[in-house]
Amino acid sequence: MNQTALELEKIKQSNEQRKQVEIEESLEKLSEYLDGLFRIPGTKWRFGLDALVGLIPNFGDTLTTLISFYILIAGVRYGVPKITLLRMAMNIAIDYIVGAIPFVGDAFDFFWKANKRNLDLIRERATKKNAGTTSDYIFVFGIIGLLISLLIGSILASLYLISLIIEILRNL
Repeated sequence: MNQTALELEKIKQSNEQRKQVEIEESLEKLSEYLDGLFRIPGTKWRFGLDALVGLIPNFGDTLTTLISFYILIAGVRYGVPKITLLRMAMNIAIDYIVGAIPFVGDAFDFFWKANKRNLDLIRERATKKNAGTTSDYIFVFGIIGLLISLLIGSILASLYLISLIIEILRNL
């Protein structure tokens, strides 16, 4: 390799490293916004938009769950093993399922930091290859499909329960 080719290779590696840092910083910011944006004065206790937006029945938990999928997909880009991706999906599912329970879920959202947990898992389990395979993406999108089915099912169940309550109230 001549000198120019070596310099171009160094520039390419430098650009790739800078891109990795930017991705890492964006994931960190997203996790921070969702799980730790606000601090209760006089304490170390933090909570984020996940807890606040989650106060809006169905919509809040659904919205933050959909945003959490970005971190799950980032796990594939970082070469996280499938078993870890499944664990990350379970963190998101637990956050959504328990978060959807009135009052209990609202309190739970202040303590359960699914996005921070998932970012920590990416940092712990990322491989050097920094890229997922086609089967990794198929696996994750399959998981996301199941989670979206769960989201839709819970929304439909909520609408059904609301219609039952309205019907009962009409008959009174």
